[in-house]
Amino acid sequence: MGDQGSAAFGSDVFGKRYGEVLLIRVGPDGPQATVFNTFPLNDCPAELWDALDADAIAREHGAVGALLNGPRFWLMSSIAKKPGEPQPTATFGGLDMIEQATVAMASNNPQPYSVNKVDRRAVFTFAAGRPVFELVDNEGRRWVMQTYSQIVDKTLTFDELSALGSRLTPPAGWHYETRTLTEPLVVDTTDTVANVLMDELTNTYSMET
Repeated sequence: MGDQGSAAFGSDVFGKRYGEVLLIRVGPDGPQATVFNTFPLNDCPAELWDALDADAIAREHGAVGALLNGPRFWLMSSIAKKPGEPQPTATFGGLDMIEQATVAMASNNPQPYSVNKVDRRAVFTFAAGRPVFELVDNEGRRWVMQTYSQIVDKTLTFDELSALGSRLTPPAGWHYETRTLTEPLVVDTTDTVANVLMDELTNTYSMET
C-alpha cells in the first residue's frame, strides 16, 4: 500500500456509493470545509440523502454554509489511513457520517478545474487490471478520477466514463484519457495535502504523486 502501519478503510471500495456533507467556515486563509462522509457507515440511502437541507444543516452546526456532495462512487480499489486520533462522527438528517478530511477551498462555490487542497492523510490504490480515467494538464501532470458523481448527471454510470472526454471542456492544453493499469497506481498523501479538482459534471480527480 505504500504506507506501512496504516489502517485499512475497506477491502475493496471500488464502485461503492457514498455521500458527503461539507461544513464551511471562513478563517484568515479563506474558506475551509470540514468533510463528513457516509462511508463506510452506510451506502447513503437515497430516501435520506434526498431529504437533506443544506441551509438547515449549516444553521444547526454554526457554519457559514453547507455543501451536499453526492451521491458519489469510489473508483480506487482500496483506501488506507494512518492510525491517529479517533475520528468524530455526526448525524445529518438520520445519516451517520465520519469526519474524514479538511479542505482549503478555492472559494465557497468551487469551480470546475480549480484546485482545492485536501488534508485527508490517506493512500488511494487503484488496482492493476482495472481502467482509470485521467485528465492530463498542460504541464503533463496526470489527475486520476477518484470518484464519479451523479450530482449533475443523475444517471451517469461507470460504463459511460471511458467516453466522457467528449462531454468535458477542460482548460486549453488539457485532455482526457482512459487506460487499463498494468500495475497498481498509488496516490499517497499521508504526509502531504492532496491536490483535488473536479470537472463540470463534479467528478473528482487527484493529482498523481
